[in-house]
Amino acid sequence: MNTSNDLGLKVDLAGQVALVTGASQGLGQAMALALAANGARVICVARNADKLGQTVAAIQAAGGSAEAVACDVKDGTKVDQLVEAVAERCGRLDILVNNAGITRDTLLPRMSDQEWDDVIETNLRGAFLFARAASRIMMRARHGRIINISSVSGLIGNAGQTNYSASKAGLIGLTRSLSRELAKRNVTVNAVAPGFIESDMTRTLGAALLDEAKKHIPARRLGTPAEVAAAVLFLASPAAAYVTGCVLTVDGGMTG
Repeated sequence: MNTSNDLGLKVDLAGQVALVTGASQGLGQAMALALAANGARVICVARNADKLGQTVAAIQAAGGSAEAVACDVKDGTKVDQLVEAVAERCGRLDILVNNAGITRDTLLPRMSDQEWDDVIETNLRGAFLFARAASRIMMRARHGRIINISSVSGLIGNAGQTNYSASKAGLIGLTRSLSRELAKRNVTVNAVAPGFIESDMTRTLGAALLDEAKKHIPARRLGTPAEVAAAVLFLASPAAAYVTGCVLTVDGGMTG
């Protein structure tokens, strides 16, 4: 798998603790690898413990520090317990990346209550729960980085994804409001909005649909997980101390 190191981006996260949700595959795995490669101790969170083990093994094989914690991001009690346990065990929590997300795509007239609720609760409620728990620790420490993974679907919408787009737009509102609450405590809150990125999800669309999608991307290609991870790495770094309330698009000019 590519990491942001492949792009030549280096930051100093030595001694810091990062928590990444949805770290078992795809973008979350790339972000976890990138943070670890730059010195952070990474707590990898997802529901699938076996897949998390693969991420942790890859980090450790590269000389990094990581551990896996299985958790349902929708369960407020478990989220609070997890974050408190991490802070107690590690002595700190510096970086939170809210990446966990699912899709339940269908046109709105056919969308069930469950398909709506599943996406909103995982993508938006999950981020709220982790941000709330982490912000308490970061406020006391007067230092922290919260990075929410949104999507261009949250900026411009997408047919068949009213639930997903609403959840990702909600993350942008959460990001901008929370950034105003935490800035005076030296805690930044930003969002990254990827466009079409090479992944298992996009590969299922098929070559014809992907070729059509590329016509609407000025860069004429899909992005890579490493390029999204690089954006996260910058926002997590000391260089981004004065960047907060920002939505950083990584979309090849699609929304430009």
